[in-house]
Amino acid sequence: MKLSAMLQSIGIHTPIKEDFEVLGIAPLDKATPNHISYIDQSKYLSQLSACSAGAILLRTEDAKMLPSHIQPIIVPNPHLAFAQLSRFFAPTEFATASLQNQAHIHLQQNPTLSIGDNTTIMPNVFIGSGVCIGENSLLMPGVVIADRVSIGSHCKIFPNVTLYKDTQIGNNVCIHAGSVIGSDGFGYAHTPTGEHIKIEHNGLVVIEDDVEIGANNTIDRAVFGETRIKKGTKIDNLVQIGHNCVIGEHSLLVSQVGLAGSTTTGRNVVFGGQAGTGGHIHIGDFTQIAGRGAVGKNLPPHTKWGGHPLMELDDWKKFFVTLRRIVKNKNS
Repeated sequence: MKLSAMLQSIGIHTPIKEDFEVLGIAPLDKATPNHISYIDQSKYLSQLSACSAGAILLRTEDAKMLPSHIQPIIVPNPHLAFAQLSRFFAPTEFATASLQNQAHIHLQQNPTLSIGDNTTIMPNVFIGSGVCIGENSLLMPGVVIADRVSIGSHCKIFPNVTLYKDTQIGNNVCIHAGSVIGSDGFGYAHTPTGEHIKIEHNGLVVIEDDVEIGANNTIDRAVFGETRIKKGTKIDNLVQIGHNCVIGEHSLLVSQVGLAGSTTTGRNVVFGGQAGTGGHIHIGDFTQIAGRGAVGKNLPPHTKWGGHPLMELDDWKKFFVTLRRIVKNKNS
């Protein structure tokens, strides 16, 4: 669709210098001349000089920073306009229900839905269009695989797992029952009168080799780009990983951990049960977060933390002991 038509459809009537066919919405560092991008915070203005977007949604006060080759689209709320435009680029989850014609499985399908050479697709598995499954993998009953999903070799997908569109699963991956990989992140823009406008998440999830994902996990796909779980990571049951998170190699996430969007970690990071993070936080290599620790800032490598508010683990233990003594003395 042309830029002018898209803008008019959501009630934006800003004049444009040159119309073009819009291929999508992209972040500043990935946008091409056929993409729209947006700036909602002044800290990102420094990225404009290297941006190649055809047009950018931004506020009036930020327009003076825009290079001459990029068209400004002046709006009062760039985040809201971005959310409204994102719906134009939301692909369908399932183009077809035909396993025989559309799924590309490592070996030829037989009438019992079992694939030769130890690759098995059990009854009541749904497979969308453009799916690729490697050898020696097992898909158990109730698994749902949307379009363009790839699954590597020697994988085990337990009952009632759902893999949304474009999800990429590596080799030797185990996903336990009830987990959902690639669902939308929790992202909304808000109108002046309080309505919540959904941001379509058009990225994907990548699960690297040798990862194990427990039962009833949810791993959200990215707004742009990817959410990635790196090689060797092990995730317990009932864990939530938000959009655009990147979990480093050989990390451990214990039950009920919750990671907000764009949390990133180094390798061998450990989250105790019910620990959580705010968004856009980085945690360094070999760092440990004690159970129920609430991470609200970047953490350096090779450190240990606990508590809420978060503090270094030894300090948190001393604080807790001191607090108990105070309470005991008060009551004695």
